[in-house]
Amino acid sequence: MDILHAIILGVIQGLTEFLPVSSSGHLEIAKVLLDEEAIGKQSMLMTVILHGATALSTIYIFWTDIKDIFIGLFSGNKKKVSFSLKIILSMIPAAIVGIIWEKHIESLFVGALEIVGVMLIITALLLYCADKAKSTDKNVSFVHSIIIGIAQALAILPGISRSGATISTSVLLGVDKEKSARFSFLMVVPLILGKMAKDILSGEISFTSTESLPLLFGFISSFFVGVFSCKLMIKIVKKSKLKYFAFYCIVVGSSIIFYSFFNA
Repeated sequence: MDILHAIILGVIQGLTEFLPVSSSGHLEIAKVLLDEEAIGKQSMLMTVILHGATALSTIYIFWTDIKDIFIGLFSGNKKKVSFSLKIILSMIPAAIVGIIWEKHIESLFVGALEIVGVMLIITALLLYCADKAKSTDKNVSFVHSIIIGIAQALAILPGISRSGATISTSVLLGVDKEKSARFSFLMVVPLILGKMAKDILSGEISFTSTESLPLLFGFISSFFVGVFSCKLMIKIVKKSKLKYFAFYCIVVGSSIIFYSFFNA
């Protein structure tokens, strides 16, 4: 993989991890368009590096909140303890799916762009419905956290946007839109870090010194674009602009379905 490909993948990951358009789906599309053979065996390592960069950008944006989550468990403050437990509870469905079924599910989507297209259209429907939901000032409850966690678990399917699924589900449950976005971004950080550790310890990732520059440029581009898109997404959710991403997902989803059909 050359530096240009690494930067392109970094920008895509940085944008799509936070914007509700599916990072996994767009990375699959990018790999096809860039020619997956050109990306080579670095693909898995690059994916880990890019996810690490967006996790770091989330930590950078929400450092105070993340610190409060850890401290909250031992603080004795009921409000902080409650929020920390809700974050932990929301992670359980995705953790179970990731440990037991991740490889099997991912294998079903290798090269199957038409399925990614269908999943993007489903994401679009979720976003459109959430955009039409009325604003409230509700907080995330314990029941909400489980349901939002299930939505996050379903986002293991390439084409289902994790942020789109979790924020839309939260908003449709009646939770305040800004609080929905904040909860969605905070709940994924431990999962990303856990997934990275799992992939690294699996022994399936190899590294040589010649890969250093592409990995570095991919990481940097993913981090800085991630910081920008995270801040942007919070503003977008507050202003109820999710429908524009719904239209985008429909266009992209339909396009790659047609692309797959004519290139079958």
